[in-house]
Amino acid sequence: MSKSSAISGFYKLTPKERLLKVKEFADLTDDEAAILENTGSLPMGTADRMIENVVGAFPVPLGIAVNFQINNRDYLVPMAIEEPSVVAAASYAAKMVRDSGGFCASSTAPIMIGQIQAVGIKDPYAARIRVLEAKEEVLKKANDQDPVLNSLGGGAKDLDARVIQTMQGVMLITELFVDCRDAMGANAVNTMAEAVAPLVESLTGGRILLRIISNLAIRRLARASCTVSKEAVGGEEVVDGIVKASAFAAADPFRGATHNKGIMNGVVAVVVATGNDHRAIEAGGHAYAARNGVYTTLSQWEKNVNGDLVGSIELPMAVGLIGGAVKTHPTARIAMKILGVKSSNEFAEVLGAVGLAQNLAALRALSNEGIQRGHMSLHARNIAVQAGATGMLIDLVAEQMVKEHKIRVDRAKEIICDINSHLSD
Repeated sequence: MSKSSAISGFYKLTPKERLLKVKEFADLTDDEAAILENTGSLPMGTADRMIENVVGAFPVPLGIAVNFQINNRDYLVPMAIEEPSVVAAASYAAKMVRDSGGFCASSTAPIMIGQIQAVGIKDPYAARIRVLEAKEEVLKKANDQDPVLNSLGGGAKDLDARVIQTMQGVMLITELFVDCRDAMGANAVNTMAEAVAPLVESLTGGRILLRIISNLAIRRLARASCTVSKEAVGGEEVVDGIVKASAFAAADPFRGATHNKGIMNGVVAVVVATGNDHRAIEAGGHAYAARNGVYTTLSQWEKNVNGDLVGSIELPMAVGLIGGAVKTHPTARIAMKILGVKSSNEFAEVLGAVGLAQNLAALRALSNEGIQRGHMSLHARNIAVQAGATGMLIDLVAEQMVKEHKIRVDRAKEIICDINSHLSD
């Protein structure tokens, strides 16, 4: 008899009851079900209030990147990620930068964009002018929705309107520019967009459809830069290699995508650790890289007159210290305490520096020794565990695979058998 995924009232069940249904459907063992039920530092009751249809939790390793000095302040940086070598690489790059003076970072005001889509307008260009002329009225309507945000110095600060041509005809997009202070801002911006929609509809004579935040936060940018001495990075030849690798990525979107992925390795790990929305950060970052019609890099590396390496980065950084999982997830609260940032702007600046550090580590490895050499030993340990190694055996198996340049599960199992047979002799 075939099994059905149409489970009536699944959302009404308790997590334990849902897990029993899933266990039956997927033929999970008691041990497998117990793993899902063990949510660790995230209580099941909390998890059940965070998302829908909860049956367990998915732990990700939490590491700490060290050596970061940003704007003359020291930070320990929590990173939640499953990929080996990322935390080590960030720490190593931060040490190189620290020895050369540390990171400099800055950020713009925490302004997010809310979009109101109007369609079916007879005179879209004239309608645009009418919206702009009603700016004060529209902003007041928006700010009436969140007096607390206004009292903190935030709120809707400006607006614009754009006529765009689409496959479905001409549309007028009204955009609210909202200072979200220490929040990411999605709830506040969406509420304001909803509130002003009827007014925009009456001004344009059209029909309002979407009213929602944009994750391309071009007015909420984080910037970081650093100078690394040629001696610290490995010599002028390595500097030249990094600069050429950066130029390759800037000119070629196939390489550029991987270059930016390396930046996101660091940024997203911190964003996940602190309970922020990593999907919004990634979407905004990659869209920003393509904002001029061609996908390019978020960072640049150059050589100065002394032959030293100079790096810089700029990307949207819509993160917050309040709201969502930042406050509800107990591990996220602790991660924020470890990081010790006092504002969303400071947080954004740290993330910019982390992204630049991660990028530096990857480019140095690629230019100097190849990415696999530094990555290999950490990856080998994961493969050893996957093959069944435990305790001291993990390092023995990993070391042998690295020496042979054969990092595969089948080879790991062979080495485990060989070691065990020698131990039993």
